[in-house]
Amino acid sequence: MGGKPGKAMYPGRIAMSDNRKAMDVALLVLRIGIGLSFLVHGVPKLRGGPETWGGLGGAMSVFGINFVPAFWGFMAAFAEAVGGAALILGVLLRPFACIMCFTMLVAALMHLRVGQGFQAASHAIEMGVVFVFLILAGGGRYGLGGRVKFLRAKWWQ
Repeated sequence: MGGKPGKAMYPGRIAMSDNRKAMDVALLVLRIGIGLSFLVHGVPKLRGGPETWGGLGGAMSVFGINFVPAFWGFMAAFAEAVGGAALILGVLLRPFACIMCFTMLVAALMHLRVGQGFQAASHAIEMGVVFVFLILAGGGRYGLGGRVKFLRAKWWQ
């Protein structure tokens, strides 16, 4: 009864290493898909300048923060654009997923506060759930975060 565990000993079951590879590929597909979406939406906001940032940053009023809206808008645009690139590359995934999750929280609360309802807020809520998943699961082995020596800390990937 020799052979590799999971294959010869347990016919019909997937070996643990095959399952891990599938998970890593799934995380890569998720990261690239969500990252591209946020990159495409974030870059125009980032390039929009202070006028665009001021409009975006006004959403912080849901927390009673009404000062320097251009700064908050820039941070949201930065989170989407640079965070999207970080997801694609698999670099600093958890810190950017945290920032992007907060951005989605602000967006969802803003939609709800102005009376647009759940339909308008649902996209931000769904993306927030995806970012919570990435915070918990990490980005998998297929990313640059594990290849660059000073970025190799597990909580960053």
